Amino acid sequence: MGAAGGTGRTVRVVIADDEPLIRAGIRMILTSDPEIEVVAEACNGREAVDLARSHLPDVVLLDIQMPVLDGLTALGELRRAVPSARALILTTFGEKENVLRALSQGGAGFLLKDSAPGELIGAVRAAAAGDAYLSPAATRHVVDQLASGKAAARGEEARRRVAELSERERGVLALLGEGLSNAEAGRRLHMSEATVKTYVSRILAKLECDNRVQAALLARDAGL
Repeated sequence: MGAAGGTGRTVRVVIADDEPLIRAGIRMILTSDPEIEVVAEACNGREAVDLARSHLPDVVLLDIQMPVLDGLTALGELRRAVPSARALILTTFGEKENVLRALSQGGAGFLLKDSAPGELIGAVRAAAAGDAYLSPAATRHVVDQLASGKAAARGEEARRRVAELSERERGVLALLGEGLSNAEAGRRLHMSEATVKTYVSRILAKLECDNRVQAALLARDAGL
């Protein structure tokens, strides 16, 4: 097998969804990429956490609505049990409230169940590389939520936190808010990818964000 994203290793994935046909479809799509390996499938959140402990995957695809342990609760346990695993949240149009909760709890991104095959593969690759993935279609729901009555309070808090950053750090954060990868941000800012990665790490530490998704949402709240 080839090297995923040039990292020298294959991306290992656990799929968690209570619908066998959904799991089969996701497996078929992901395994069409020779650099992605589906190491296990779970039919509920509890099994997802247990399988992640056993297989130590790079990425876990988590459906929100699952029996025994729902996806949001499983996300919290997964972050404690296998902090190196990146969780991508599978959602539908009617679950925008849950999406926001998942992102605030450290999810690496989200995409819709009816996403195109290329988008699913791209999301897994992005998550494995440490980047956030925000499905363009699902992002509209998040933006709608951010425009609600609570947005003003969030915006004030976000602007206060962002004020602690340098001008260059705010520039990098703004590109995170657009969903750009390190490489894309580097081209936009005429920086090397490694330099952008250093800035991102510094920004996450200063803002006390667990991941790029949280930073991206904070950038949106702050109006960057």
